[in-house]
Amino acid sequence: MQGGTTFHFRNAAIEDVLAEATEAAGVLDVRVGGGVRTARDFLRAGLVDHLHLMVAPILLGRGTRLWDGLPRLDLTHTVTTEVAESGTIHVTFAQ
Repeated sequence: MQGGTTFHFRNAAIEDVLAEATEAAGVLDVRVGGGVRTARDFLRAGLVDHLHLMVAPILLGRGTRLWDGLPRLDLTHTVTTEVAESGTIHVTFAQ
């Protein structure tokens, strides 16, 4: 992509994917994109040091439950939030 961003799509164990991405990135950051399943897998494995989550306002009882069965990131990460004009809430967890 313009600016040097490269995307690679993988279907393998998350530890293998992260090791491959880290090696390919060298000294650069590695960002993992995906949906709830990808996020849950990396969070459960303790492989997330920075998470940017976008929450769209919906009615209670709908949507996908991200946090069920996951460790409390608020105990291990600094949490910040910002609300966009659209109503979307941006939540950042950083170690």
